[in-house]
Amino acid sequence: MKHNPAELDEPSLDSETPFGEPQSGDAQIASKGMAGALTLMKGLDVLTRVSKGDNTLGKMAKSLGINKTTVHRLATTLVEANYLNFSQRDGYSLGTKLLELGYAASQQITLTRVSHAHLMQLSADTGDTVNLGVIDRNQVHYIDKIPGTRRIEVRCVIGERQPLRHTGLGKALLLNESEDTLREIYQREAAEYPRYKYDVKQWLDIMKHYREEDYALDLDENEDHIRCVAAPIRDMNGRIVAAVSVSSAAQYMDDQRIQTVKAYVQETCLHISQELGYRRS
Repeated sequence: MKHNPAELDEPSLDSETPFGEPQSGDAQIASKGMAGALTLMKGLDVLTRVSKGDNTLGKMAKSLGINKTTVHRLATTLVEANYLNFSQRDGYSLGTKLLELGYAASQQITLTRVSHAHLMQLSADTGDTVNLGVIDRNQVHYIDKIPGTRRIEVRCVIGERQPLRHTGLGKALLLNESEDTLREIYQREAAEYPRYKYDVKQWLDIMKHYREEDYALDLDENEDHIRCVAAPIRDMNGRIVAAVSVSSAAQYMDDQRIQTVKAYVQETCLHISQELGYRRS
């Protein structure tokens, strides 16, 4: 298919108003700016439709509700700028320019930068210590912390590593793992930390419940008289890439308040996940 220039069915950029009176210079600039913005948005719509599998002008025109002439002109411009590819056999596909932009975005949008403001708000809402963690070398690696305002402060240091099995963050990070993997983790950590309140069967049952509810708790398991409520953060593919926990002294975290904090933590994790591209089905 040959790409030839085609006329846009865009708003007229004539220098006259609908009533036939000449427009001022400022009005002409504003009119052209509006038309340019509309064209830009339509071009982005074309990219979106191609990403969803619309690989022909006909499919895109039908999905977008605009004529083929306009779609052809937009697609041609995007092909020339390498945002789209075109072949006779396969039609339209996403181009290499998007790979460049995607790589740049992945370098710029780091997990801590995306999540930090959300963690600050969560700490302000609860008054408790908030932690962000990832799995690193088979442990929880704490990569951000917002101190709480309670009289009793929960000890935690950015850069610290803790076991997976008996921390709230650790359990939240493992919610997508199979039972075989969970059993292996339990047994590995049991060799280093033999004293633990749950045997392997009890722990697997607890993890099954947490998986169904999409959250996890640490009930005096990692430190005496400290309780944590945690939930996972997911990327655009639904993979768990991090977790957030709210930690407090047990006197501030009874069973009723755990349910309240749980809702705050899950909402915060959903907002962060959405900024990472996750869409809940």
